[in-house]
Amino acid sequence: MKTKPSDRVLFALSLVPLIMVLGNSMVIPVLPAIANEYDLSAMDTGLLITLFSVPAGAIIPFAGFLSDRIGRKKVIIVALVLYGAGGLIAGGAALFFAQPYAWIVAGRIIQGIGAAGTSPIAMALIGDLYPPEHRGRALGVIESANAFGKVLSPVLGSLLALIAWYALFFAFPLLIVPALWAIARWVKEAETEAPPPFAKYKQDAVNVFRKQGRWLFISFLLGAAQMFFLFGMLFYLAEALDNYTSLSGPVRGLFLALPLLSLTVISAWVGNIIGQKVERMKTFLVSGTSLTAVICTILPFTAHPIAIIALLFAGGIGAGFVLPCLNALITSAVGKAERGIVTSLYSSVRFLGIAAGPAVFGALMGRPFLLFWGTSAFCLLLALLTARFIHRPAQIKSKHGHRRLLLKPLPLIHKDSG
Repeated sequence: MKTKPSDRVLFALSLVPLIMVLGNSMVIPVLPAIANEYDLSAMDTGLLITLFSVPAGAIIPFAGFLSDRIGRKKVIIVALVLYGAGGLIAGGAALFFAQPYAWIVAGRIIQGIGAAGTSPIAMALIGDLYPPEHRGRALGVIESANAFGKVLSPVLGSLLALIAWYALFFAFPLLIVPALWAIARWVKEAETEAPPPFAKYKQDAVNVFRKQGRWLFISFLLGAAQMFFLFGMLFYLAEALDNYTSLSGPVRGLFLALPLLSLTVISAWVGNIIGQKVERMKTFLVSGTSLTAVICTILPFTAHPIAIIALLFAGGIGAGFVLPCLNALITSAVGKAERGIVTSLYSSVRFLGIAAGPAVFGALMGRPFLLFWGTSAFCLLLALLTARFIHRPAQIKSKHGHRRLLLKPLPLIHKDSG
């Protein structure tokens, strides 16, 4: 019988998503400083987020596949080393080169490759190590660490920029040291059975999308859209605070943390509700996506940073409605055999949404109506598709006590008329 690991194992694994989420949010507050230092366009600085997130999204499925073969702990350790090395390359380039942009980009790409083997693999390792009755709490701690990192990162990035804007890149290799030590010392991974061949992975992916592809495709787009809007708007807000205010770096970091704080608080509230009333997931999905569409409709009419902050705070609420529901749907409405593939692909799509946000917002900064009304129209379309094609979830329970979400409409029971 599988026993619950000690609390220090959970502490060690919770450091992984905490460090990973710093990779983007901690950099956003210093993007205007980088642009000013090297006379870069908004699109050029946006690429420092995009070229972190694209490699991460592309590599996540491969990292999951590799972790099945050589072990999850080994993948996490190598990934953390790459993550720290990328920060060292970016920071060293800024310190020693007169024109370091290309090297900073290279460092960010290496960091992104490392990020692919961190949080998603740590969550998979939680599933391996913890028995079902303790797994939910452990995953909740992992999510809390992720949320704490989201709120902390803009403030931490702004504080480090008081030393020098590139100081945050040197923070990454320093931050991974305690995580590497704790994982190497405390996390013990049991030997697993021989994993299935790659052809089996491919066939499982084809089968699950053949059977449940419609709602999964919409769910993937919902997650990507929220990440696109959130990180695009954080980039947009950082530019607005730099252009229209004379606030100090730490104060800017606090403003950038507000939408992430609303996301964190609302996510916790929604997660608690849907844990008891799964049928409310569809309502939250439609409401949150519609709220994002409304915010995007209003945004072209304001350029004042305070108004943008207020709207982005509301955007964090919309994302808080949507993301916990998607996590629950994707992990609970597919079978155990398909869960690893589907969650890896979902994580990849979310990273690609993060990648696209700053790049698109940077490119269309001067065309706000196209940018925001286009995003609004896409979110409205997704809300309509969700209302039409994602059925209201129901929870079913097996005779062994296992729970699973059902997304198919239950058959109607007709009473005899006479």
